[in-house]
Amino acid sequence: MVKVNRPHIGIFGKMNVGKSSLINALTGQQVSVVAEHPGTTTDPVKKVIEILGIGPVTIVDTAGLDDHSALGSQRVQRTNEALSQVDLAVLVFAEKFDEYDQTLMETCVAQKIPFFFVHNKSDLQPLNVEIKGADIVDFSCKEPNLPRLLEAIKTHLPKSAYSTDVLLDDIVSPGQQVVLVMPVDSSAPEGRLILPQVQTIRNLLDIGAVAVCLKDSELRSWLQTHTPHLVVTDSQAFAYVSSIVPKEIALTSFSILFSRMKGNFEAFLKGTRTIDNLNDGDRILIMESCSHSVNTCDDIGRTKIPALMRKYTGKRLEFDVLVNLDPIPQDVAKYKLAIQCGGCMVTRNQILRRLDVLQKAGVALTNYGMALAYCNGIFDRVTAVFRSRKPF
Repeated sequence: MVKVNRPHIGIFGKMNVGKSSLINALTGQQVSVVAEHPGTTTDPVKKVIEILGIGPVTIVDTAGLDDHSALGSQRVQRTNEALSQVDLAVLVFAEKFDEYDQTLMETCVAQKIPFFFVHNKSDLQPLNVEIKGADIVDFSCKEPNLPRLLEAIKTHLPKSAYSTDVLLDDIVSPGQQVVLVMPVDSSAPEGRLILPQVQTIRNLLDIGAVAVCLKDSELRSWLQTHTPHLVVTDSQAFAYVSSIVPKEIALTSFSILFSRMKGNFEAFLKGTRTIDNLNDGDRILIMESCSHSVNTCDDIGRTKIPALMRKYTGKRLEFDVLVNLDPIPQDVAKYKLAIQCGGCMVTRNQILRRLDVLQKAGVALTNYGMALAYCNGIFDRVTAVFRSRKPF
């Protein structure tokens, strides 16, 4: 399976505890600037490395949580944002374990972020503290014990963060035909496929199924002589594709496939029906978990979904867009509904933490594909193949 959403492992702690030296030792490269004076690291610094038994991971170096300089509050904010986005937090302290370290641990526990402690500079100060409910690794960048550190990472990093993703394994059997409808319009990338299409093709090859790739304009003639097990389409082509695919053939979209693998599928199923209860002036949050150029009238999140929802409901709806993994607004309760993209560029944990914040604020949830299907009157049809099965 093609994977670009690598597990994120963050290095956190106070200033001058050796976080940057630790990450340089771990990667074997001068990734982060090291200096004796505190506050050297400003914005989070990322580096991709390969860990045997896990695969590629993204290591994130962060600014100190006790930075009281003129820019310190901004640096700490960026660090806290990074904490909410990692699959594993490595909490570093040296010499003294204090209230900053305790608060950091409590934050990880509250946000359900896996973590362990590294007692750095152990050559200068022996470990003299026991932290209840946490594992501690002694470490010195002067004589780094990398095998022990890597073993701790393997132990604490959830397997779900790096194990092979599955899309259609419980839906499709070897030898069955699956049609993938992939429109080529102004929003399609020149000369390549988008990631959900690539991952779905690879998943079908792994299953041993037959992947038939067609443009929407070719689908009608192909269906005259073939009866596939399943049709998966780009959600933007739902209206046309659903009109020509016979009712007895299962139909869904790439976005809905990913909502099952990456999001809270049951919450999406329930929340989508909130569309019928929207009123004039209601605000809706569009969550794009990637960054891309939006200089096109075909943009699905910013243009097509808002236009279709306004048409379907007949209401004057207001839409805000959240890009990539930007923080959820503090006044999140003002939203009646949040619409999450498929999430192909981020990890499942990153999406679930964002969705959890929204759910706790009472915001209904849905997904790009489900929202489009609902407004096209085919929601029950395109989710039927999954409703009797357990989400991943």
